[in-house]
Amino acid sequence: MPETRKPSAALRRALVVADPLHTFATYKDTTFAMMRELARRGVALAACEPAHLQWRSGEPVTAWVREVELTGARDDWFRVRHQGREALSAFDAVLMRKDPPFDAEYFYATHLLQQAEREGARVFNRPAALRDHPEKLAVMEFAAWAPPTLVTRSAEAIRAFHAEHRDIILKPLDGMGGRGIFRVGPDGMNLGAVVETLTANGHTTIMVQRYLPAIAQGDKRVLIIGGEPVPYCLARIPQGGEVRGNLAAGGRGVAQPLSDADWAIARALGPQLAARGLLLVGLDVIGDRVTEVNVTSPTCFQEITQQTGFDVAARFVDALQAALAADARA
Repeated sequence: MPETRKPSAALRRALVVADPLHTFATYKDTTFAMMRELARRGVALAACEPAHLQWRSGEPVTAWVREVELTGARDDWFRVRHQGREALSAFDAVLMRKDPPFDAEYFYATHLLQQAEREGARVFNRPAALRDHPEKLAVMEFAAWAPPTLVTRSAEAIRAFHAEHRDIILKPLDGMGGRGIFRVGPDGMNLGAVVETLTANGHTTIMVQRYLPAIAQGDKRVLIIGGEPVPYCLARIPQGGEVRGNLAAGGRGVAQPLSDADWAIARALGPQLAARGLLLVGLDVIGDRVTEVNVTSPTCFQEITQQTGFDVAARFVDALQAALAADARA
């Protein structure tokens, strides 16, 4: 393991709320990169899953947590030192890193985490901000920077949108990793079947956007930490005729400096989102248009660091410590 440093007074213990640790692909996982940097700084780590959160009347919000230490190995990368139930307010920072989908259980978890905040816990990203910024819908607030977009369950409205823009992308509001994304071109081939499938015959709301040919150069993940853009993004480039650039859908990740358009978007949106309690945001940018605002568990730390040498995890922990210090002064 790398040499550790003494943690700052504001950050001695951190709790990570995430998917099961044994499922992490540590060679690329962003939450692991955060934990590794925290451990390097001497921060004591604990982990739990949303299912482990509990709130009993008259008591603080607790979780069944496992105190872990990192081994430095790729496979058996952590060992459990102790486990038991503990109040979330006992930790200096709580990192909510559960992957989508943003389903009912995720929604309830944000309410438990918000109660923990009332009891003194410091949660990042803030639970209320997570609820207020569904990752697909959040882009609608920033229409000046986004492609033409429609959110609806109406087949008629979708057909009218297609007639206007001719080449469109349709996707579920709760998807991740490129799942359920369809492109329908000018011929309208299979539009009816796609709409019926995604909307469950008009019972489920979806998102429709004008197709952006710049996807051929990549769907760029632009990271904003503490309101400031990371100077490199990861362009996820579709492969083999795919329309999706997502790494989970087979896209190739290429780190590159932010373009002028990337900087403009990040500087316009970053301070607004940070002020709402979003310490870490991942913007999806195609060409000069932002298509999604990712706030639940933005990724790509390791890919950017490995290809450019810019230590994204260190930037994140610096921002976390700064946020905790600012809270302490308030």
